[in-house]
Amino acid sequence: MFKNAIVRIPGHSVIDGIDDYAQLGKPNFDKARQEHADYVKALESLGVTVTALPPLETMPDSCFVEDPAVVSTGKFAVITSPAKASRNPERDEILPAIQQIYDPDHIFYINAPATMEGGDVMQVGNTIYIGLSARTNQAGINQFKEIAEPFGYTVIAVPVKRVLHLKTGVTYMGNNKLLVSGEYIDYPTFSDFDQLKVPADEAYAVNCIANGNTVLMPAGFPKVKQLLADAGFNITEAHMSEFEKIDGGLTCLSLRY
Repeated sequence: MFKNAIVRIPGHSVIDGIDDYAQLGKPNFDKARQEHADYVKALESLGVTVTALPPLETMPDSCFVEDPAVVSTGKFAVITSPAKASRNPERDEILPAIQQIYDPDHIFYINAPATMEGGDVMQVGNTIYIGLSARTNQAGINQFKEIAEPFGYTVIAVPVKRVLHLKTGVTYMGNNKLLVSGEYIDYPTFSDFDQLKVPADEAYAVNCIANGNTVLMPAGFPKVKQLLADAGFNITEAHMSEFEKIDGGLTCLSLRY
């Protein structure tokens, strides 16, 4: 479980966020701001204390705070190295918030030419799965491994072929339950998990946030909602239509610790 989260309020520039996959048109700014505000309320309803950072108009994708930093272990933080040039300045902008949580000797950095984005990092206990994707290269995984192993973590690389990030295709729900879609259904690396298989027509909803026995999921996906309910989860929904248009999901919008 997590008790705290960091978010960044989207600026008007969010309408120009990167869209490499969705191809659903530009976001509506007013609707995006409302969805983000409702997302914060949903986190708070789970008993989470949320710190909201101000908008960054020069960085359209900066509301996706999960990508420029990794804080999930609780033992250390990593400032990542986003692959897209427009996103790399987000490293410096997220750092002050991370410095409020971690001592300097527990903050580490992924350095170019290595690339890494937090959307590719999925922690399950003392194992950290990292997507080898269009946004995270092998050098990035190697650097993260050098950071994580002294803290007792095992790092496993997972190829990402059809989606943006690892957590675009698989998210951990706790209690050995894994929400999986597409290329990760019956994937050998995850064979020891209890797989909750998301149907192809609701694949976007694989990106959920579990906090104890409650799951925050995107609104409008009844099959996944039933799948989670059958697995014994309490469900909270949040509308994500405008962030879906710029390749964003629920986990992307917060750093949880």
